[in-house]
Amino acid sequence: MKDKDAFIVGAARTAIARENGALREVPPETMAAIVMKEAVSRSGLGDPGLIDEVIFGHCLGAAGCLGRMALLRAGLPVDIPAITIDRQCGSGSTAVNLAATHIWAGVGDVYLAGGAESMTRMPYLLEKPTSAYQRTAPKFTGRPLSPEEIGDPPMGITAENVAERYRIPREEQDELAYLSQVKAARALQEGRFEEQIVPVPVPQRKGDPVVVQVDEHPRPGTTLESLARLSPVFKKGGTVTAGNSSGINDGAGALVVVSGKKVKELGLKPLAKVLSIGAGGVDPSIMGMGPVPATRKALAAAGLTIDQIDVIELNEAFGSQAVACSRELDIDWRNQEKLNPNGGAIALGHPIAGSLAILVIKAAYELRRRGGRYALITACCGGGQGVATIIENVD
Repeated sequence: MKDKDAFIVGAARTAIARENGALREVPPETMAAIVMKEAVSRSGLGDPGLIDEVIFGHCLGAAGCLGRMALLRAGLPVDIPAITIDRQCGSGSTAVNLAATHIWAGVGDVYLAGGAESMTRMPYLLEKPTSAYQRTAPKFTGRPLSPEEIGDPPMGITAENVAERYRIPREEQDELAYLSQVKAARALQEGRFEEQIVPVPVPQRKGDPVVVQVDEHPRPGTTLESLARLSPVFKKGGTVTAGNSSGINDGAGALVVVSGKKVKELGLKPLAKVLSIGAGGVDPSIMGMGPVPATRKALAAAGLTIDQIDVIELNEAFGSQAVACSRELDIDWRNQEKLNPNGGAIALGHPIAGSLAILVIKAAYELRRRGGRYALITACCGGGQGVATIIENVD
């Protein structure tokens, strides 16, 4: 163990809720505060004042610098600085990557990283009038992810573009979605997520709070036949449906990342080592292919091949992109023990900035459960990016 190695020593996540589901009344900064507090508690740090900085992903909320707001709500010391980052779907693992990078560079020794999102509570955006007493009504607007001159296609259209360009048939997209549901149902039945999840109490108008501690997005009764009956939702004659796309969800995850020096000084027990990272860019019109360049960079940095990876958490934004990325990276997407072994985002949900923090946590726990050595966590990001992280089991 080297002083500047980066280790995950504590991690916690919420259950992932459906839009307008069990976590609809919980602001993202509250979810973030809950997982921050629990991750620090699990880390064995003892003194939270040892934290050099909080690095947290968040994309869709109204709070200014969610990382700072959440650490204060968590009761962490006020002298801990915080930054909030936005790399869309890859924000949560990018926070972990930045924490590791800071440690490798010798900037600090202890970081609290992760991501949170409440898609339920995402505020509306309204264009501001450009003149006084403007006669026309103000317009609601979206969040562009690439400039007009390049093209800013909706995410569903980018999935259709990937399906067309890489010739991914509807049947394969549905099969991947079905396998995602089967694996998620098995993981829930076997209680594989229980030690990862921190219960979230949700106050009620009357009576005791409802405690949310089980992922609620999976549909365990899904069949290939039921998926085949769904109509395409983004394009007439297309292949992308609600059944082979990820969900709209709420959730958060946090991880304590520390240097090897602090592990030795404090006698901490690491959950995993951050081995390498990668990021890449692709045409926004096929943003789902972002994991390909990001993963290749992370593998090269680690000196590994894809065959040496025991667990792959490839975020299933859409079935088309998950199959296409798997093909490009020589991953057998039908291998249920290697790719998303406990289900992916199609079954379990995709709370944008929270997703990849949650996937790093899942991968670390799965490596420990099965005694594997390496895990890859990767995702596409709206606007045409990809991010990847490789971790190593040190149990």
